[in-house]
Amino acid sequence: MRPRTIDEVTGQEKVIGPGTTLRALIERDELRSAILWGPAGTGKTTIAHLVAERTKSPVEKLSAISAGVADVRKVIANARKFGRTVLFLDEIHRFNRAQQDAFLGAVEEGLIILIGATTENPFFEVNSPLLSRSLLFRLEPLEPVSVKRILEHALGDERGLPDFEADDEALDWISEKAGGDARTALNALEAASALAEDHRISLDNVQQAMARRVVRYDKAQDRHYDVISAFIKSMRGSDPDAALYWLFEMIDGGEDPRFIARRMVVLASEDIGLADPQALVVATSAAQANEYVGLPESAFALAEAAVYLSLAPKSNAIARAMIKVREDLKQRSYEVPPHLKQSDKQMSRKLTREGKGYRYPHSEDDSEQNYRPPELDDKKYWEP
Repeated sequence: MRPRTIDEVTGQEKVIGPGTTLRALIERDELRSAILWGPAGTGKTTIAHLVAERTKSPVEKLSAISAGVADVRKVIANARKFGRTVLFLDEIHRFNRAQQDAFLGAVEEGLIILIGATTENPFFEVNSPLLSRSLLFRLEPLEPVSVKRILEHALGDERGLPDFEADDEALDWISEKAGGDARTALNALEAASALAEDHRISLDNVQQAMARRVVRYDKAQDRHYDVISAFIKSMRGSDPDAALYWLFEMIDGGEDPRFIARRMVVLASEDIGLADPQALVVATSAAQANEYVGLPESAFALAEAAVYLSLAPKSNAIARAMIKVREDLKQRSYEVPPHLKQSDKQMSRKLTREGKGYRYPHSEDDSEQNYRPPELDDKKYWEP
């Protein structure tokens, strides 16, 4: 069911719809090197196929999962023989920095037009020189309405399931549960067709075919960073329900619970602080409980901490104070005033007067004195 023309591509109108840069470059066969970034099943490989169909240049396809530098060098050598070549490299993020450098020169001189596809953030995974020489196109997860159009198309196309019909509620259910992934949706429809009676796919059929909701979470990929960010921001924004949702997407997706616990300890210190000192106790206790019992039982402690941190009053006063202090430390390091230096009586008598003048607060009712370098007398770091 892969789209055969640009007009058949569904759900990525902002990237390849009429009037877009990418569409114009493909139609005019003037494409430059580009990185296609987006989740699985959103159309990255489809766009690469459309480029291959439209271009007059030779096309080479590699997957970074199985290919190496030798394969890239072979493509470059062929390009020197036969002219400018379009190289589609799937899973480009699986190439390390040295491997990516192998085709940087060829891309720079225009010998290779690189089309790289990745599910991970290219700003982290693609070499900066290569990224700066490429156009970047972000593909978003498909909306349910777009997924449903794709399913309806499959039911009416000879390449799909032309002999089947489907209840509207069945298509709606798949569209909602597929997580914006057209491949997952089409696989579910095909699996449901094997359960259908009289060539009609029902809601019950698709629910059996997708017995477990697809969790679009991979702790080794870009969504790992997006979900932990959403989790932290939900607690910072005092939304316990959102925090619980993101927490259990991570837990059910196989995230390391120690990583989750560490992030909660950071939030308790950074975003709650002295507005509720008990928050740090709760967060560290949840981390310790996880070490004692592990999942699945430690999910209770993690959930309890997530709700507590969400509902706690917030203050970033400590964070602001730290920033101010470090700004001053970047400028210079000040001498410790003599009366605050360590006092050793024998050494003081023989070598120095350090420590003289210090007033011991426990011994004097009025021991007010200056505890900072005189250059910082007017500085205020801590503002509750």
